[in-house]
Amino acid sequence: MTRIGTRYEEAGGRLARIVDRTGAVHAEVAWRGDALARLVVPGAVVRGEVIEDDLLGAAHAIEDAAGARRTTMSALDWARPTEIPAIAAPGRLPPGAGAALLNTIAVLAQRAGVPALRYAGPYPTRALWISLGRSFRTTGTEDELTRDALDRAARLARDPIPIDFTPAPHERLALPGVRAGHVELRDGIERAVLDGVGYEPGGSPARLVTDGAETRAEVWFGDAAWAHVATFAEDGSLVDGPHPIRSPSTDLVGKEFPAPLRAAIAELVGEAVPAPLADDARRLVTERALRWGDLGARAAARDDAGFVVHAAIWERLAPAGLGRVALALAEALAPAVTQAIVAELGPGLASGLASGLASGPGPLRPGT
Repeated sequence: MTRIGTRYEEAGGRLARIVDRTGAVHAEVAWRGDALARLVVPGAVVRGEVIEDDLLGAAHAIEDAAGARRTTMSALDWARPTEIPAIAAPGRLPPGAGAALLNTIAVLAQRAGVPALRYAGPYPTRALWISLGRSFRTTGTEDELTRDALDRAARLARDPIPIDFTPAPHERLALPGVRAGHVELRDGIERAVLDGVGYEPGGSPARLVTDGAETRAEVWFGDAAWAHVATFAEDGSLVDGPHPIRSPSTDLVGKEFPAPLRAAIAELVGEAVPAPLADDARRLVTERALRWGDLGARAAARDDAGFVVHAAIWERLAPAGLGRVALALAEALAPAVTQAIVAELGPGLASGLASGLASGPGPLRPGT
């Protein structure tokens, strides 16, 4: 048992379960000799059988909790993992499942004495870099990982990138009574999830702020806190909250952006999304409705009509000028627009990506 109460239970000398001090199970591992039979993490199940995947070659199927196939991942030596797996379609994983999977791999590698793992897949994106930082340590840089992302995606690369990631898994602690809530601890509290929203140091708008022994989950717009959501003790315990997030006082909520303004913002969004998606992003923002809303801890979201942005952006940033507001809107919209393209264009996305990848090198900057 660790200092915060995490138990790593074994069966037959191998890891069987990861259980926190509240009794919540964060991973269940079943073995067939030295081979994986099944791995269950919150929201997803990895099947141990090795199948042939058109994209990845030797692979494992990943299903959701209901047993529906979501995607595949490159096959691993689970008893001694030395490779960070490639996931064919990470956007199809249930929320949080990808990070839980990576953390379990880090635990297995650490227990096996593996000094470092390397990524050997076609999608070395910023999103991957951020996820790896929650379960591994490295002396490499984000630029070193992502600089050839477009080329690797174009050729479906499977050669390892020469950056070592040392296993350094976090410990997860469930927050009883909080919907979709947990904290991640390593050197203190490094992330908190409340109502499905992740709060991180320096996050925007959902942010973790540590002050001595106290860590607070807050919502920030501009350079100041907009709302206090929760407070945690050093061991991850919830001290107070979660509290309701304040609503903007502006009368803009529900009002739509005029078409000329949408077109101007669309140009900025096109610069903020991954390069292969720029044209589709400009088109979506130009053609679909865009309105102000009250989104709690989220800066922007998509709905059936188009997109919604938090009215607090205007309330907080309007005094700094329209240019500052426009840049903040583009930054807020980029993840939501990227998700809309991936979810809605489906097969049509492949040709757009192929065209974008052929246009030249540059980092792929995922919005999610």
